[in-house]
Amino acid sequence: MLKSSNFYVRLATRDGFNTSVRHINRTLDLLDSCGAKENIADKINVLLTEKAFEAEEVLSVVNMLLIDKWGYSSVSRNISGVIARAELVATVTAKWKAVDLVIGYHHPDLGFIVLNPKNPENAAIIAGFRKNELVVLYAGDRTKGTAIADKAHAALVALTDIVEGKNTQIPASLINGANVFTPLAKPSQKRAPQVRAKRVAPSAARSVAPGYAMPAQAAASPAPAATAAPVQAAVPAVGQSKMSGMVSVVVSNELFHNGNVEAWKRIIRSYNAKYPNLQVFIYYDGERIVDINTLFKWGKVKHGSCIQFSVAGENVQDLAKLSRYFRQGASPQFEAFLHGSPDTVMTLF
Repeated sequence: MLKSSNFYVRLATRDGFNTSVRHINRTLDLLDSCGAKENIADKINVLLTEKAFEAEEVLSVVNMLLIDKWGYSSVSRNISGVIARAELVATVTAKWKAVDLVIGYHHPDLGFIVLNPKNPENAAIIAGFRKNELVVLYAGDRTKGTAIADKAHAALVALTDIVEGKNTQIPASLINGANVFTPLAKPSQKRAPQVRAKRVAPSAARSVAPGYAMPAQAAASPAPAATAAPVQAAVPAVGQSKMSGMVSVVVSNELFHNGNVEAWKRIIRSYNAKYPNLQVFIYYDGERIVDINTLFKWGKVKHGSCIQFSVAGENVQDLAKLSRYFRQGASPQFEAFLHGSPDTVMTLF
């Protein structure tokens, strides 16, 4: 018995070692393949789409390359607000040729996401940022390293204000440089893994931007719309993490009571039965609702209230139909979903 236990200990250790080796090899491949004018966030998301990178590795790789290897400055904060017109982030930051920029967002449902703020395709993702969630901003120049620490710090201050929807003054020192946004080629179907046998020496020392005081007043969050927001056909995607846009459902019943809750639970159960690899997230008043029964227990969800939902996973389907069923389930016509036993799985999709 003891020998068997030792075997599994050795097996676990060996598997952990192999995982570490694969992680190091993929990091070195990324380091070699990322050109001087390519943004590492764009590169990582291409590799995630090609299944050549694991989402769990992103956080450590970003820190290893941006901070330890290239000497980028960084700042982290729980954002106090979100810009209303997310497309302006790319419009403004694309002019900052003196610095390369990366945003890391700790999504409460999808995990750590990295993106290039200069890439206009990321506007939908930035629009999905939520107040009080953790964001890490990076700024630097691969060709000059810590020599641009002052410019990087100025860029971090300005980028923080922009992401939070605040007015900011863009330093003229950020305009000129070689860090021009360069779109990457679309991901290929398959990518042959590369095998390495050597390791590299430790890299440059870490450089973190000094702390700074932000204005106390945060940008006001927009009020919920009085009518249901249109369903977004496009699904913003970052690597393997894909999530639909937030869809609003207005409660037309006098109160979102126990019957409405049961109707929504059956709608979600039917959706999950048809699409087991997709996950439905429910939000109310800016918070994710883990237990949908709390929408009734709170007693706050009344006529005219707005409940939001989104769907995460590969190839999101039937978003419009799901929205239509949710609207009916939040109306006086909710009883249409209550036929049969509580365990009934309806064929709605």
